[in-house]
Amino acid sequence: MVESMTWVQALVLGLVQGLTEFLPISSSAHLRIVSAVFFGDDAGASFTAVTQLGTEAAVLVYFAKDIGRIVLAWFRGLADKAHRGLDYRVGWYVILATIPIGVLGFLFKDQIRTGARNLWLVSFMLIAFALVIAAGEYYGRKERPIGELTTRDGLVMGFAQCLALVPGVSRSGATSTAGLFLGLEREAAVRFSFLLAIPAVTASGLFSLPDAFEPAGQGLHASGPQLLVATLLAFVVGYASVAWLLRFVARHSLDWFVGYRIVLGLTIMGLLAGGVVSAT
Repeated sequence: MVESMTWVQALVLGLVQGLTEFLPISSSAHLRIVSAVFFGDDAGASFTAVTQLGTEAAVLVYFAKDIGRIVLAWFRGLADKAHRGLDYRVGWYVILATIPIGVLGFLFKDQIRTGARNLWLVSFMLIAFALVIAAGEYYGRKERPIGELTTRDGLVMGFAQCLALVPGVSRSGATSTAGLFLGLEREAAVRFSFLLAIPAVTASGLFSLPDAFEPAGQGLHASGPQLLVATLLAFVVGYASVAWLLRFVARHSLDWFVGYRIVLGLTIMGLLAGGVVSAT
């Protein structure tokens, strides 16, 4: 049964999206958990995808100069080999790395919106991928700057991004950790992770717009104005989150988020086992 979302729910979920999208703690998992624990229902994958447009707009604004430079260099490089420097290569890396998640996201879109949102799976992935992040921090050499990015780096991080199709993994966590395993500096891995997410998340949000306005099945349904306000709120909070995270990773490891993921995952498992919340 479809239930109408209240304004309080829309504002809370928009805030959660903005706060968690760029941290390696999985925004989709947090939206799923918050809507289940506090609102007794699921806001749905379409609401998540649409509000992610707000946070990706924050990335576009924050990295506007970098993005403009990369796009210009890419077009110049196509026309003239003399202009095929780092920015030209980064443009290609983003394009190539987006292909895997585009294909898998389309092929498994129904499973992503249904079975993948089971809270048992979400809580398990929060814990399991916390250990992967910890391993990346421990074993990653963190020596290579962003100027040493290669095609292999882009493809590996692109395939890692596919893991984020399952709530609980975290897009930024998966791609940044892959970068650490490849030996990239932490800040370089996180910065490229942000750039890599732009086409995939934007396409996902636009693709999900019709479903968000024409809901089917169970869950909370947001009206057009609620979706708009939640997305704008996600943009404002997301912009601040980007700025904070880049400063944070310049001085601290991602291990700070590992303990939080494990505690949250175990807490949700406890609530599920006790029948406090439903897994579906």
